[in-house]
Amino acid sequence: MPPKDTCIYLGQALADYGFKDGHPFGPQRHDVFQAELIRLGLDKQLSIQTPVSASSDRIHLFHTSDYIEKVRDYSVSGHGYLDGGDTPSFVGMFEAASHVAGSVTDAIDRIMKGEFRRAFSPIAGLHHARRNIAAGFCVFNDCGIAIEYLRAQYGIKRVAYIDIDAHHGDGVFYSFEADPDLLFADIHQDGRTLYPGTGFVNETGTGPAEGTKLNIPVPPFSTDAIFQEVWPLIEDYLRANEPEFILLQCGADSIKGDPITNMEFSPASHAYAAAKLCQIADDYCQGRMLAMGGGGYNHENIAHGWTAVVDSMVNS
Repeated sequence: MPPKDTCIYLGQALADYGFKDGHPFGPQRHDVFQAELIRLGLDKQLSIQTPVSASSDRIHLFHTSDYIEKVRDYSVSGHGYLDGGDTPSFVGMFEAASHVAGSVTDAIDRIMKGEFRRAFSPIAGLHHARRNIAAGFCVFNDCGIAIEYLRAQYGIKRVAYIDIDAHHGDGVFYSFEADPDLLFADIHQDGRTLYPGTGFVNETGTGPAEGTKLNIPVPPFSTDAIFQEVWPLIEDYLRANEPEFILLQCGADSIKGDPITNMEFSPASHAYAAAKLCQIADDYCQGRMLAMGGGGYNHENIAHGWTAVVDSMVNS
């Protein structure tokens, strides 16, 4: 049997990142994905890794000290909101969010050391949190931490971040808006119709990064046909800029039937994006690619969308 070249992070420590009392980002998301992964037999084609907690030093790469301490404090009581009302505290929140971030940086270590070419972490891709505040169900922005960690630990500058979640990845975009080395491409529902209300086509970076970012808002009810129409923009952008490492945020809330968005992609778009990015990673990045689950609040869509991504990563 050939060696497994893709690893995946599964375990209770990741499932624990979820809000209570009927919140759409509940703790069941991990389990429904895992069940479908096993049903399809994909778990046999992967190396399953135990979640890892991030050290304070790794979280500090992206987040401010004051904010980290706020999360730690609120995590003890489980009372109050970390933002204006979307991201409630829960007991153990700090530990759960630290495992999200730590599993992502552990995946980077394993990829960079040559243990695997690719990795997937389902409870990850928390792309709304800013450096000093939570937002949109996101406590620690593991995407931003991953970018900073690749640079600080491995000297990789040309990181490509691709986001196909229904919501604009504003916490990543604005944190690196003036950074010309961060390649950013994001297909999302038009911000005039969905949170966070950002990510317009004229937002291409600022200062030395002006013209270096790619935001692709699409109308509500966009289908796979629209995805296929706009995808070549991303592929051409990445090939022109020759990334050294690829991050994919593959939120399942852009799939038809999500309760809080209005998109109509199918899992086929997620599979297609992952397969194409694997090809680009092989061409420019020595195969180095990390995918993060992101959003998604319809359990069937989570199960089918994320396993479609994993299938592409294993078989591309």
